Amino acid sequence: MILTVTMNPSIDMSYPIDHLKIDDVNRVKEVSKTAGGKGLNVSRVINLMGTDIIATGILGGFFGKFIEKKLDQEEIKHSFTHIDQETRNSIALLHDNGNQTEVLESGPVISEEDNERFLNDYKNLLKNVGLVTMSGSLPGGLGNDYYSKMIDIAKDNGVKVILDSSGETLKESLLNDNKPYLIKPNQNEVGQLLGEKFERNNYDSLPYYLNSPIFDGVEWVVVSLGADGAIAKHNGNFYRVKIPVIKVVNPVGSGDSTLAGLSVAISEGKSDEEILKTGMTTGILNTMEKKTGFINKNLFSKYYNEVTVEAMNYAKEG
Repeated sequence: MILTVTMNPSIDMSYPIDHLKIDDVNRVKEVSKTAGGKGLNVSRVINLMGTDIIATGILGGFFGKFIEKKLDQEEIKHSFTHIDQETRNSIALLHDNGNQTEVLESGPVISEEDNERFLNDYKNLLKNVGLVTMSGSLPGGLGNDYYSKMIDIAKDNGVKVILDSSGETLKESLLNDNKPYLIKPNQNEVGQLLGEKFERNNYDSLPYYLNSPIFDGVEWVVVSLGADGAIAKHNGNFYRVKIPVIKVVNPVGSGDSTLAGLSVAISEGKSDEEILKTGMTTGILNTMEKKTGFINKNLFSKYYNEVTVEAMNYAKEG
């Protein structure tokens, strides 16, 4: 079973508007409200892949109850720690031929008491899982080293951690003694970690940088390249992953869907090639759907067979 962690969930609301009028009234005919947050997108796709899952994190108030109701409707098992404060909203205004303007609430500030309750719940859940994913931002009250603390606890329980984070929270986890099993930064996030700026579409130098000391101890580093696929490192092996050209309907949540596919294949003990092909395929399938964090599994085999994985020759001396 896979445990997915979403520390700062939200109700994701999508408002399609022909033209966004500033300082005026904008009326919306169709509104989409879903259980959101990167970790819940991961949860949804893992569930659609038919893998056992339980979602956890912190929820509060009426909005938290709404999210749990949505997860129940999708038959996603969950066990959240409940707080008195309200879970946040995230609003996306889709307007003017493809523009997207977002209004994101910061979410609740977690007290020390609620923090301790969550960590106790988390320790109990780890007893029954073989893999845990951690995705997205942290709510207020939790330091940048919070994922590192959770990785330490998972390590004590013999559970591998797949981490999708960025900025200081990612950096803290890489500087920690116990490392995540897999991370999935994009090219810009790799550059931020190393203080480097990469030229777009110049991927040949990435293997050199992925051998930097900051990545020592991380078994898998999968660097997302959008429509260009990915470059991945598993221990000392490097891979170039290419994906077919497709018609993109909605790219939002594709990184989360990729993470879900990687997690499923790792939990099933698949080979390097199968792990990468599964992750890329679920990412592709998400881009073909209007709904965020959603795939049509009936199309999985077709696109899985169109993903290619090639070993990259790389000399450490650069």
